[in-house]
Amino acid sequence: MGKMLIRNVEVLSFEGRKPIFSTGQDLLIEGNQISSIEPTSPILQEDCQVIEASGMLAVPGMLNTHAHVPMVLFRNAGPDVNENDWFNKVIFPLEANLTPKDVYWGAMLGLAEMIAAGITCVADHYFEMDWVAKSVEQAGTRANLGWAVFSHQGYGQLEKTIDFVERWQGKADGRITTWLAPHSPYLCDPDFLVRCAQETARLGIGNHIHASETAGQVTLSLELYGKTPIQMLADTGILDQPSIIAHCLYPTDEDLDLLTGREVGIAQAPKTYLAMAMGLADLPKYLDKGLAVGLATDGVVSSCTLDLFEQMRLTALTQKNKAMDAEVLPVNTVLDLAFQGGARVLRQPRLGNLKAGNLADVVLLRQNRPAVQPVINKAANLIYSLDARDVDTVICDGKLIYQGGRHLTLDLDEIYREVNSRLPRLLNKDLSRKIADYPG
Repeated sequence: MGKMLIRNVEVLSFEGRKPIFSTGQDLLIEGNQISSIEPTSPILQEDCQVIEASGMLAVPGMLNTHAHVPMVLFRNAGPDVNENDWFNKVIFPLEANLTPKDVYWGAMLGLAEMIAAGITCVADHYFEMDWVAKSVEQAGTRANLGWAVFSHQGYGQLEKTIDFVERWQGKADGRITTWLAPHSPYLCDPDFLVRCAQETARLGIGNHIHASETAGQVTLSLELYGKTPIQMLADTGILDQPSIIAHCLYPTDEDLDLLTGREVGIAQAPKTYLAMAMGLADLPKYLDKGLAVGLATDGVVSSCTLDLFEQMRLTALTQKNKAMDAEVLPVNTVLDLAFQGGARVLRQPRLGNLKAGNLADVVLLRQNRPAVQPVINKAANLIYSLDARDVDTVICDGKLIYQGGRHLTLDLDEIYREVNSRLPRLLNKDLSRKIADYPG
């Protein structure tokens, strides 16, 4: 069992939900977990890989609670469009071109971007997920993977996604978990959602689903079913199992009561909401209910980047602006959401905090740019001044996967070459295509 010592580093950890910054620490990793965090000793450990980290800040690997990672293939393909055109004139026509190998190379590019931004775990909701799983296995990261499915595809396609769940659950040395991923209550009918709930109960897993993303979706659900999307998830049994709900910007007070006390996490991606003029969630209300909330990038066709530093800043700033109150979502709360919140949403209690016994997902941040000096308020500095450019080292499951700006598990030249060779075919739009032409 290998040992790694991160020496003389400043460490961000949490006591409860309160962030603690401790300087001059030695963080010892044995195997895939943190063995100890103690004041720096002048005596070095024997038989141990040493990373000298003076001046750096160690933070937990970040958890991206909702993404469509291979969509990096279409980065910036649909700016300045509203929801209907975004789906019908951008996403549906472009994604109908995808082949399984396209998905693989898109996932490889997206994982490279996330690693360089300090993200060590992602909940990905996409297609051809065997190929995404292979890319995660190669990259050395963690992932909760769900193969998106729609009711119009039928129960045969659902069975295909169940086969994927059983094939990849716990693979890559336990770094991969698999859930079902019915797309949403507006693209999955009630009977289909009931079947998904039954299957997740049988398999002992959860669901990753979009719901209440826009006010229009809530209105449509009420017109069609006399229920909100969240009520639909409750009535069909989806919420009886662990669930990731992407976005959930428009729950009613009754919806929030339905979510309270359940194993439900809500993924928030404010950069997407700003880009598509969707509105914003009332996060203080969610937190007052005790709901698990984590940060997410969503897909890059709407968010442009897979960067949780951006989402962390925007979460703080947009919530203050929405409430017209600068005291809303103070820095300690934002840091808890950014790190431990993601672990709560993804049901990963051994992630999101640096402490002995937790899994060794560690990111080292340089703190020597002019824009991050002087350091007066450490929590505010991490939220508002440090960013993905400051990521120096990434460790996942006790293994170095990125150091000094260099990927150790991925070949960027090969990834860029493969992605760019596919663009002429991928960007060929046929606007007659509809959602039925999605890959499956």
